[in-house]
Amino acid sequence: MYDVIIIGAGVAGAASARELSRYKVNACVLEKEEDVCCGTSKANSAIVHAGYDAAEGSLMAKLNVQGNKMMPQLAKDLDFPFLQNGSLVVCTDPETRPGLEALYERGIKNGVEGLRIIERDELVEMEPNISDIAVAALYAPTAGIVCPFNLNIALAENANTNGVEFRFNTQVEGIEKIEGGYRLQTSTGTYEAKCVVNAAGVYADQIHNMVSEKKLTIVPRRGDYCLLDKSAGKHVSKTIFALPTKFGKGILVAPTVHGNLIVGPTAIDIEDKEGTNTTRDGLDQVITKCALTVKNVPLRQVITSFAGLRAHEAGHEFIIGELPEAPGFVDCAGIESPGLTSCPAIGCMVADIVKDILKLEDNPDFVGTRKGILDPEELSMEERNELIKKNPAYGNIICRCEMVTEGEILDAIHRPLGAKSLDGVKRRTRAGMGRCQAGFCSPRTMEILSRELNLPMGEITKSGGESRFVVGTNKDRI
Repeated sequence: MYDVIIIGAGVAGAASARELSRYKVNACVLEKEEDVCCGTSKANSAIVHAGYDAAEGSLMAKLNVQGNKMMPQLAKDLDFPFLQNGSLVVCTDPETRPGLEALYERGIKNGVEGLRIIERDELVEMEPNISDIAVAALYAPTAGIVCPFNLNIALAENANTNGVEFRFNTQVEGIEKIEGGYRLQTSTGTYEAKCVVNAAGVYADQIHNMVSEKKLTIVPRRGDYCLLDKSAGKHVSKTIFALPTKFGKGILVAPTVHGNLIVGPTAIDIEDKEGTNTTRDGLDQVITKCALTVKNVPLRQVITSFAGLRAHEAGHEFIIGELPEAPGFVDCAGIESPGLTSCPAIGCMVADIVKDILKLEDNPDFVGTRKGILDPEELSMEERNELIKKNPAYGNIICRCEMVTEGEILDAIHRPLGAKSLDGVKRRTRAGMGRCQAGFCSPRTMEILSRELNLPMGEITKSGGESRFVVGTNKDRI
């Protein structure tokens, strides 16, 4: 019997696992997909929010501000890309300025540092491509941007290095209370634990409802995005939000930590918890509404579009705590935006709850740092030549768009919780994320996966499951 089982390997589950690994604990993470970061955590705006948006006094506001303050040090400790570039909430109509001032007041009450309202002249100086109708903006210097994949992967790798087990392709199908804990029926067998943490994203309501008569409902809220080429990455330097109105929050325009430009998202409630398909109407909204705050967005430079799902709960609040009706069962549900920002603080809160339940002792062997995949682009020419001399794989370019080497892909496959699919390699190295969107590098990456995992090419997948590329050879007969 495990001390604790965490259901879900997104940022909330991985952060909880990492914080729990600070203690002497026998812990396991169960994930229904083939890798970490396969749900909400992989498809979002990649924004580290300042904390002025959530309602004053809410758990969401508290953990947002805490998570924001923790992110810079966490990025250093776990070696993932993060940039504190600041954000602007843009007011384009003088009549809606009271809404801007209300956001400012809320941010001050939430404890956001450095907030101020700036007028058009300073706004244009900060962002020359701001809309011609912009009149003022709320400037939040503590806002930032992050690589959501590497944040999630770093948390999980560090947890695993500190002793937390991860079981993939394992879907929880039922939970029953037993003496001393819970028994979980899964697609791969039965697991038992004294304590269970429900960090299952859009499926958190289904997991919760297995143990509680007080039913929870999570609505998948789809967000459509467009991602632009790196040639468009400097169109803005800060994250640009529209001032929320009665018609919604509008569309953000932001640089990414890797030099692209991202535009989106929509906010469309759907029923399908796997409904990550984009729609023509959704993308039209993104394309049309982004022009309200930023002019001349170079939309001809779009290299891909995608959609992500947010785990929306009707009260628009994080639900974190032990269930009174199910002792030892801890919800970590409704983790929608700003969940990415809040995840370091969410992990601490969940770990504190479990620590109190199980009376855990500190782990004296805990290692709080992790080194990410080596990027040869960050080396001097002399250092890079020396690296290639020692390991020629770093001189073999596999992805020409992103200049990813075979050495980086080998590292991605063989490090803790290594990549097992094309998407796993892509999220760890960016091989396939460039202008051609994996059109050229996929076969070569598949060959490396096949060789290193000792699998036939027909078993290599895009993202696990049945997502195979090769279904036969050209000499097969029907």
